[in-house]
Amino acid sequence: MKITNDIIESHGLKLEEYSKIKLLLSREPNFLELGIFSAMWNEHCSYKSSKVHLKKLPIKNKNVIQGPGENAGVIDIGDDDAIVFKIESHNHPSFIEPYQGAATGVGGILRDVFTMGARPIALLNSIHFGDPKNKKTKNLLNGVVSGIGGYGNCIGIPTVAGETKFNSTYNENILVNAMAVGLANKKKIFYSKAKGINKPVVYVGSKTGRDGIHGASMASAEFDENTEEKKPTVQVGDPFTEKLLMEACLELMKKDSIISIQDMGAAGLTSSSVEMAHKGNLGIELDLDKVPCREENMSPYEMMLSESQERMLIILEDGKENEAKKIFNKWDLDFVVIGKTTDTKNLSLKYKNKTVATIPIEALSSKAPLYDRKWTKKKLDKKKINLKDLKKIKFDDAFFKIISSPNHSNKKWVTEQFDQMVMGDTIERSGTNAAVVKIHGKEKAIAVTVDSSANYCKSHPLSGGKQIVCESWRNLVAVGAKPIAITNCLNFGNPENPEIMGQFAENILGIKEACEFLDYPVVSGNVSFYNGTNKNNIFPTPVIGGVGLIQNINRIQNHRFKKIDSQIILIGKTFGHLNQSVFINELYNLYDGMPPEVNLLNEKNNGDIILKLINAGNIRSVHDVSAGGIILALAEMSLSSNIGIKINKPKKLYNLFNYFFGEDQSRYLIEVDKNNYPKIEKILKDNNIYFDNIGVTQEEYFELDKVLKINVKELYELNNRWYNNFNGLNS
Repeated sequence: MKITNDIIESHGLKLEEYSKIKLLLSREPNFLELGIFSAMWNEHCSYKSSKVHLKKLPIKNKNVIQGPGENAGVIDIGDDDAIVFKIESHNHPSFIEPYQGAATGVGGILRDVFTMGARPIALLNSIHFGDPKNKKTKNLLNGVVSGIGGYGNCIGIPTVAGETKFNSTYNENILVNAMAVGLANKKKIFYSKAKGINKPVVYVGSKTGRDGIHGASMASAEFDENTEEKKPTVQVGDPFTEKLLMEACLELMKKDSIISIQDMGAAGLTSSSVEMAHKGNLGIELDLDKVPCREENMSPYEMMLSESQERMLIILEDGKENEAKKIFNKWDLDFVVIGKTTDTKNLSLKYKNKTVATIPIEALSSKAPLYDRKWTKKKLDKKKINLKDLKKIKFDDAFFKIISSPNHSNKKWVTEQFDQMVMGDTIERSGTNAAVVKIHGKEKAIAVTVDSSANYCKSHPLSGGKQIVCESWRNLVAVGAKPIAITNCLNFGNPENPEIMGQFAENILGIKEACEFLDYPVVSGNVSFYNGTNKNNIFPTPVIGGVGLIQNINRIQNHRFKKIDSQIILIGKTFGHLNQSVFINELYNLYDGMPPEVNLLNEKNNGDIILKLINAGNIRSVHDVSAGGIILALAEMSLSSNIGIKINKPKKLYNLFNYFFGEDQSRYLIEVDKNNYPKIEKILKDNNIYFDNIGVTQEEYFELDKVLKINVKELYELNNRWYNNFNGLNS
């Protein structure tokens, strides 16, 4: 087949990139080789537009065993236990085919974790949809939620936490980010680096079909009016086969057989073989006649680029093939030696006794394009919200509208579709500050959370980057966990647009600054560019997945009020910042001005004192203050416990809207025993922590002095109203 400019561009390659391919090969590539370059050089696999910025992120602390560059990050939590975790996007596939897109996103991230020798113990997700009034939203929402639940529930891994958000910026490009967390012995971590010459390369798992071909390339391009035509690029998942594959791999990992192992994710057999060889500075030779196929007459091109699910590539020690094959036979999975490692440093493919492709490994990896794209700095919008300029609204009406809005209504209709308790170690699940999962058989636990804040990052990417790391930090602290490390999924628009690239570059700087100050490094992650349709890019949406350690499960905390007549204390200073707040966004549809300032010193100091108070047993409940301000945090504490509050107006002269809806950072609400208050007060003063004694818990009523009073049961009904209306349950 003659390779034309149209064929090159249909593979997602620029003409200048094709010229580079010819130079690297010293010849024209054939059609198969062009497809392989397309798979390895796309944005999803090569990080060609992001790598120059990602290198700035901190990736180490005393707990980090493995940082970015492997299938997942690994941290040490003591007692030879290691936590393996990562988050990845499946945005484009989920928009095209929501059920399978979301399901295979879960399957893919699980393989990233168990391929390193970890048994998955938790799943999380961050899902963003368009305006609920958009005609596509309901179908996309129901499909994605069903796909996440369908895969996770069937494979038997609890989905313990997540977030579901709505904004018109996602009308034509939803976000589906899946995170997996696994537990491993730190002395039995498995890596993807190939070693040794003439070692058997083994294909295991499901058979290869034609689903998912060019899926990685599709994920590296903007949508347009022809989106529907891309449905064949969405993979089809089978959680029952994945369960078998996971158990077979974990059983084999108990032996001394595996040299390296890699899941076949984006770009399938191509990426797995190239990445293993590249990391080991070796070559790899594959005989494609031996690849197990479920469809007839599959071509080498289709075999190499298929993204069929539930497949792995393993390099074994010599003579271990029979032992390994018995294990995979027992689990009713394919096990075929399809090649060997070589000293050629080439990817060599054979088919029907002919060599059909020969490509230097470095041409596909280290010689891939690397762009330092032009970017523009975000111009600061210093406009400040003046409530006098806005249409007047009653305080209680404002609160009721927000608590019953799509973004802030009860999300149990999502989380109840997920099995959160399977495996029996989930202690705190969706709906609290962070989920908590016990380390099986031990008296310690990990806390996990996912967070995002797109409007902050849109208005000021650097501040937004800092804020979202700090919110993750606060969520872990609030359950009594010492934050250790993060994984990130960076969802942005077209990087060829200098404004979008500027959002990314500045956001990275904000994440870097916060991670360094808090000693909270990035150990894994994913970049998802080209999120947009017809040049309408989404708001920049970095998603942060955080993991922390709780040494003593008896000190786990949550945000549910515990008793009547407790004292409620606000930790951290309130200035009443309303720009970019839920109050302004939801009630006035305004996205002007700067987000709140992030003071990293206050973040760390306030977080450290909260941990000390929790570990000393001095707190009954705690909740971080973030989106929606003090009033939404108080509402969440009341709704989760069916206990009311009586809050006093602040002593200082604040506008009530600014005080209760302002989103100043570094703040927590804590519930303490009244008799213990003098002791808490002294500790806070001795540590120079700013605090306000704002009220007490009470029976039945959610009450703010003279401006708001509602029965907690009525508040619960308001909080559930949106979903019932959305699905016609109240009609």
